Amino acid sequence: MSGTPDPLVTSTHLVSPSAPKRLGVLGTLVRDTIHLPGAASRSRSWGGIAYALAAFDHVLPRGWTVVPMVKTGEDTADRALPFLCSFRAITDMDLVRVVPEPNNRVELTYHTRAERTEVLTGGVPGWSARELDDILPTLDALYVNFISGSELDLAGAERLRDRFRGPTYADLHSLFLGIADDGRRTPRYLPSDERWAGCFDTVQMNENEFHLFARGAPDPWSRTEQAMTGRLTTIAVTRGAAGVEFLTRRPGGGPPLRGRAAMTGGPAPGDPTGCGDIWGAACFAELLRGAAVPDAACSANAVARAKPGFSGAEAFRNGFVLPSGQDRR
Repeated sequence: MSGTPDPLVTSTHLVSPSAPKRLGVLGTLVRDTIHLPGAASRSRSWGGIAYALAAFDHVLPRGWTVVPMVKTGEDTADRALPFLCSFRAITDMDLVRVVPEPNNRVELTYHTRAERTEVLTGGVPGWSARELDDILPTLDALYVNFISGSELDLAGAERLRDRFRGPTYADLHSLFLGIADDGRRTPRYLPSDERWAGCFDTVQMNENEFHLFARGAPDPWSRTEQAMTGRLTTIAVTRGAAGVEFLTRRPGGGPPLRGRAAMTGGPAPGDPTGCGDIWGAACFAELLRGAAVPDAACSANAVARAKPGFSGAEAFRNGFVLPSGQDRR
C-alpha cells in the first residue's frame, strides 16, 4: 500500500476551508399521533428526527449547516419534502431519499408523563454500510438518532466507527425497543450493546434504557465505565425533570468523570414528546461549539425544558426562544 490517505478518514479534502461545516443528521421522520392524559382530543404532527432538526435550527453553532440523512415514504413525500426544506439550518437536501415503503407512523398514548404506549406502523429502510461509504466523506460531524431502531445496523455503525474521524453523537433510544406483530414497541435488552456504544464518541440514553444497558448490575455505573471502549468518550443518561447524569473520559487520562446536571425549575407542564431528542441535539451543538460536557449538559437542559410548552416539532421550532433571548446562529 502507498502512503495515500484513505479518503474516508476525513472530509476536509472535499470541503473548502471557507465553506460551512456539514453536520449529518441521520434519523427517521415520523407522523405522530399523540394522546395526552386528560386531553379531549389527539394531536397529529411531524415527529421523530424533526425534533432534533427543530433544535438545531436554534442552537447550531455559526459556521455549521445541517445535512439531513432521511428516507421518507412515497405516501408522505409531498408533505415531508417541503417540511424539511422549511428548516433554516438545512441548506442541502441531497441526502434525502424518497422510498417506496410506507412512511413511519407512531401512535403515542401517555398514561402518565413518564409512561406511554407506542405503536409503530410503516417502516422505511435504514442506511447500508455501502451507502455510508459514499456519504461520510462529505460530512464534518454526524448526529444519529435511532428513532425506529433501523436507521443503521451494527455493521454500518462499526463502519462509521472505523472510517469517519469527525465528531459523532448517537441517541440509542429505539435500539432498546423491540416490536410486536401489532406494532407495539416493548423494552428489550440490546444485543451487543457495548459494541453499539463503542461506535460513537458520545451516546445518550434515558433512565429506562440505561437500566437495560447495565443489565441489572448492582452498580450500573461501574458496568458502564467498563463499556467505555472503542471511540466512546461520553455516556449521557437523561432523567426527565431530574436532569441528566453523565460519565466522560478526562482529557488528561485517569478514571472517567461522573457528574450530574440538575434540571432547574422542576417538571414543565405540557407535551413531553421529543424532549430527549431536543436535549441530544442541543448537547451535541454545544460540544461542537467546544463546550465541556458539564456545560453542554446544562445548556441542553434549558432547551429541552421548554419543549413541553409546544406540541409537535414544528410548533417548537416556530415558537421557542433561547433562554438568553439571543439566537446562537
